[in-house]
Amino acid sequence: MNIKKVIENQAQDASLAAAKLGCISTEKKNKALSLLAERLVNSTSMILRENDKDIKAARDKDYSAAFVDRLKLSEERIKKMAAALKEVIDLEDPVGNIIKMWKRPNGLKIGQMSVPLGVIGIIYESRPDVTVEASALCLKAGNSVILRGGSSAYNSNKILSRIIKEAIADAGLPSSSIQFIDTVKRKAVDILFKLNKYIDVLIPRGGRNLIKKVVNESRIPVIETGLGNCHIYVDCTADIEMALNIVDNAKTSRPAVCNAAESLLIHKNIAEQFLPVLKERFNEKGVEIRGDEKTLKILPGVKKAAAEDWYREYLDYIMSVRVVDSYQEAVKHINKYGSGHSEAIITSDYFKSQRFINEIDAAAVYVNASTRFTDGNQYGLGAEIGISTQKLHARGPMGLKELTTVKYVIFGEGQIRE
Repeated sequence: MNIKKVIENQAQDASLAAAKLGCISTEKKNKALSLLAERLVNSTSMILRENDKDIKAARDKDYSAAFVDRLKLSEERIKKMAAALKEVIDLEDPVGNIIKMWKRPNGLKIGQMSVPLGVIGIIYESRPDVTVEASALCLKAGNSVILRGGSSAYNSNKILSRIIKEAIADAGLPSSSIQFIDTVKRKAVDILFKLNKYIDVLIPRGGRNLIKKVVNESRIPVIETGLGNCHIYVDCTADIEMALNIVDNAKTSRPAVCNAAESLLIHKNIAEQFLPVLKERFNEKGVEIRGDEKTLKILPGVKKAAAEDWYREYLDYIMSVRVVDSYQEAVKHINKYGSGHSEAIITSDYFKSQRFINEIDAAAVYVNASTRFTDGNQYGLGAEIGISTQKLHARGPMGLKELTTVKYVIFGEGQIRE
């Protein structure tokens, strides 16, 4: 099989489908999503059977428990995917909206209209739920999508993409709107990078190495998403119990996702009071602390943090901890090592919280709340295609609006330019 030719044909078919999708009514798109939600629930046993193959392979390779959790589907998670589809149905369709319009002195009426991006390529790793969420959002926003999931979730992604294609075809939409790259060979990604004739944007979702590869090698515009070296700074004025609950939640509620906290900064004035209690909680949940010299003095026996730990997105039950002398030191650390995803301060000082909001360079900045809320659903956007950590076009959770662009529409009455 000529993989290059197969993928090129898929991209071409997706481009042709995108031209049709941009003109399809909201009602038809919603019908497809409703049918898909029904099919997912009805196909639960088949989906779980394929997912079990991926889970077994991951365990045979001794992948971490957090990694397996990210990969695992369940009856409950499938129901949540179906529920997310229904939320997307309820969202306003951005396609065709006139964002604004103004009149020029010569009588021309100039407007901006929201239109689909076109063909979106999604390159992602071990979360099969992305297959459904990305497809649903792209479809509702009038885009076709090319899915290239990680090899660890191959069986899960394959069955999910098949169900999606069948559902949208039965609803009267082009089945080629959804394209699944049916190979685990790495060169498939390299082929996608060069298909700028057909693909309008690439969105990588995964670890640092994946995102770096896509950004550095693609000929297609890229929206960076996902990498989350998220920090929590516990200020000297923080409510201790609040801070403990937030740090615990941000690290342990689901450590294998990009909005989980990876690094803790604690002011020296409360470190001796705070860290031993936190360590007791972390011991119960199996969280490993990697600390700086000051942390090691307060918590003898914890592992010393290496220089690279401050940059790490662990996606696991591990947290780097540093004791800082001042608020300014915390801000400097976050802006140096952070990935621009989500950062939080726990403080009772209003003015310090406002400084933190203004001085931290990230897509989401929290005051007295867990970083785990960085999510399109939690923000009221419905499902999301990812968390953009860049500054152009989109930043933060990417919902329907972020999957469109604009075109200018001009209405005249015979005007000609002098």
